[in-house]
Amino acid sequence: MKYVKAIFCVVLLLVLASNIWSMSKWSESRGVYDDICYLRQAHLFKRFGLGGIDTNIARDDDQYLAERLKEINYPTWNDPATAPCHVVMAGSGKRVMQYPPGTGFVLSLFPEGFQVIPLYVLTSVVAAGFAMFAINLATNISTLALAGACGIVAIYLMVNPTKASYSVAPTMIVCAFAGLVTAWLFSAPARNRWTLWAVVGLLIGLSVSFRLPNLLLASGYCLFLLAAFLVARNRQTFLAGLSFGVAFLIGLTPTLIANAVNAGSPFATTYGSADVVPPEIDASVLRLYLLNLQFGLLLIAVIWTAALWRFAGRGGKQLAWLVAANLAVNLVFFATHPIFTPYYIMPVVSLSLWTLLFVTLLSHRALITDGVRPWQEAIA
Repeated sequence: MKYVKAIFCVVLLLVLASNIWSMSKWSESRGVYDDICYLRQAHLFKRFGLGGIDTNIARDDDQYLAERLKEINYPTWNDPATAPCHVVMAGSGKRVMQYPPGTGFVLSLFPEGFQVIPLYVLTSVVAAGFAMFAINLATNISTLALAGACGIVAIYLMVNPTKASYSVAPTMIVCAFAGLVTAWLFSAPARNRWTLWAVVGLLIGLSVSFRLPNLLLASGYCLFLLAAFLVARNRQTFLAGLSFGVAFLIGLTPTLIANAVNAGSPFATTYGSADVVPPEIDASVLRLYLLNLQFGLLLIAVIWTAALWRFAGRGGKQLAWLVAANLAVNLVFFATHPIFTPYYIMPVVSLSLWTLLFVTLLSHRALITDGVRPWQEAIA
């Protein structure tokens, strides 16, 4: 088995090398407004330190944003009142950037002018690390093939569709980490689970700093923990919910601070009316999802979740319920959102697939070594 694992790892490294070669040719001036705004946030962090969380357009006194817009021939590049991705706050009258601060902060860790390529290279390497860890967990040819296939897909996704938005690259890594911890949750002894609930809550809370819709990634966990407490009403389920909730709020702190600074309140949004719209079923949007790579991955996640529900013990059924709830809430939200992108449902699909992969590998490994499935015990 170790030789076959080595072959799979070599294949993963070849796919990773192909990714890096492709990324090495990328430009940071591809004319996408979102890109420029994320890079402006990174510039603010480099210039003002943590004070860069304030994205007031008045702070563009060094003409960074104006120069970037001029490079792409933006018609009114020198008029701050028409800057893309910026919204006027009704209370203060400030024009601020609509995005949360996480993506800009991560970009600011790299040298200005050479930020996007190292971000994607680093996140791709981390994704490959998770894939190799999954391969190492495999105990036979079937689980090895499953881990290898998922790993190859995960690395490929770091280019397409992740390239479409800088916010998706760090999100995908958080989803992989949260998926692994979630799988551990359902195989860990009961006394250790509250710690793992806290780790998952913190990770998902932090992911909101990259993309505000990542808030929906917590939906399945919240519904599961609420249902578990209402059914069991014991100390274990209470501590699980408390641990997740407190850690989730701590993870949200950067976003809440950014909202307070830019929008005037931690719970006010910096997004404009075009993004804050009531749910609406649009046949053209649904058609785009059906014809997109996201739908194929979503279908795999749904079938895998159904198989987990059908063949697992009680604990496995609970995990399937959590994953299904998360998928359902996110799918309903984005299916009724009147805007389509090739990456909107990638975070929940990634989180679901990593969770399902790791719980399958851990379960099979425990069955081989100990003769029991770790997820036959209920979580609550």
